[in-house]
Amino acid sequence: MVRGLFPRAEQELVLAAVERSVLFVTRDTIALLLRRPGFDSTAWSVANLYLESLDAELLGEVAPSIVGMSVGTTCYVSPAYFDDDDPFADFVVHEVAHIFHNCKRDVVGLRRTRTREWLLDIEFSKRETFAYSCEAYARILERSQSARERRELAIEYCRTQRISAGCDDPAEVAEIVAEAAAARNGWKVILRRCAPVPRATVLS
Repeated sequence: MVRGLFPRAEQELVLAAVERSVLFVTRDTIALLLRRPGFDSTAWSVANLYLESLDAELLGEVAPSIVGMSVGTTCYVSPAYFDDDDPFADFVVHEVAHIFHNCKRDVVGLRRTRTREWLLDIEFSKRETFAYSCEAYARILERSQSARERRELAIEYCRTQRISAGCDDPAEVAEIVAEAAAARNGWKVILRRCAPVPRATVLS
């Protein structure tokens, strides 16, 4: 994903940032993660994420049943992530996609300018569309060995897609994934389809 979305000169810095941002919540890491600086609500959620992976009682009836969560530019992932049987699901890819529009360029060591503030400029209303498209396309690339297989898997995805209520337009995601699967560089298709709308277009 990083190699498809970013110029070659920026890829190593972005990859290093991603590696720092994804934290797995396990028996060996839970104590350290609970002591990380941040809000009490984050520690509560991380604790529930860990308890859920053990099938243990959660800390409160309102605790969600999830395999991971993101707080700012940090992505917490439960071992249960590896048990997901949805062939087009990849929570880590989904949440890393969100990191790209939440993280400023200078934070990872890239030059920041007035017109290039974030790692990726994504239209606010299309952030979930972007994340779901990246998630599905990444799985298609992983499961395919040819352009024909990519197109076939995209058709399968469009027929069986399972997208949460967080996405405003599942049909648009399916359309973007199909276009990406048919392109030479599908990542660029996703980026173009989710780019900010030019101000002149918005005002017209």
